[in-house]
Amino acid sequence: MKLANNKNHLIGIVCAVLSAVCYGTNPFGALPLYQEGVNTATVLAHRFGLAVILLAVVMLARRESFKVTRQEFKVLFSLGILFAASSITYYQSFHFMDAGIASTILFVYPVMVAVIMAVFFKERVTVVTVIAIVMSLVGIVLLYKGGPGASISVVGIILCVLSSLAYAVYIVVVNQSSIKMSSFKVTFYAMLVCEISLVLYSFTAPELYLHFLPSRRAWFYACWLSVVPTILSLVFMTIAVHSVGATPTAILGALEPLTAVTIGVLVFGEMLTPRLVVGILFILFAVMMVVLGKDLHLRTITHAVSRLWHWK
Repeated sequence: MKLANNKNHLIGIVCAVLSAVCYGTNPFGALPLYQEGVNTATVLAHRFGLAVILLAVVMLARRESFKVTRQEFKVLFSLGILFAASSITYYQSFHFMDAGIASTILFVYPVMVAVIMAVFFKERVTVVTVIAIVMSLVGIVLLYKGGPGASISVVGIILCVLSSLAYAVYIVVVNQSSIKMSSFKVTFYAMLVCEISLVLYSFTAPELYLHFLPSRRAWFYACWLSVVPTILSLVFMTIAVHSVGATPTAILGALEPLTAVTIGVLVFGEMLTPRLVVGILFILFAVMMVVLGKDLHLRTITHAVSRLWHWK
């Protein structure tokens, strides 16, 4: 039994890491589409629409039933709305700041997951958790003053925080729901609701009209978005949440901003300033504090924070 539990835990950890890395590739697909003049609504509509088609093919190949109960659909509908809201606000933030910074701010969602679990599901709040929240906020402040050339704004920060909150609630709902179905089926219905939401969203303003993608290059990046940061990321995330829990899964998202920042710097030529690096380290350290929790001593925390603050 112990061996089986260890194996399940390892699978959960691996899936959480893969989910974070996959989700961190969002800018790689979104920014080239923006460069070709594709608006946010069209990018997301193609992302979720292609994901729904591919997931339906997978479910048919697996001979999996599409049938759901009314109670299951309520949960799946909630997941779809939450992920649509998270994606819309996240992609809109790319118009206000560098993708690497946006993805790093999004990374406060593990702290949000920890807080939600504590407040609504009675998980114990420790001093370490409180310090971690403060450190994540300090990290965001450092990112906001990321130096010359860093494209950022208050609007962008607000959009990223809203995106982070929606994604945090998504993870908690997956963790707390009692529905029993495959990760592919959960993701299929969540993406189906996302797609419908995006079509409706496109009618809210003239500039959000949906249109066809203009080139083969655009179709490639749309397919990338539907497969890597959508299908793979969410399937891996669902497996991880059921295997190791909501908070550990969120915490292992530490690889997410690293992936996004790496893509932003290497692919899109974004600036990586020392202050930006310090902000990233503060956020990552805040999350690691949530991971280690009771194993950390206040003196160790103070020393580490001091070293980060004086890093040049």
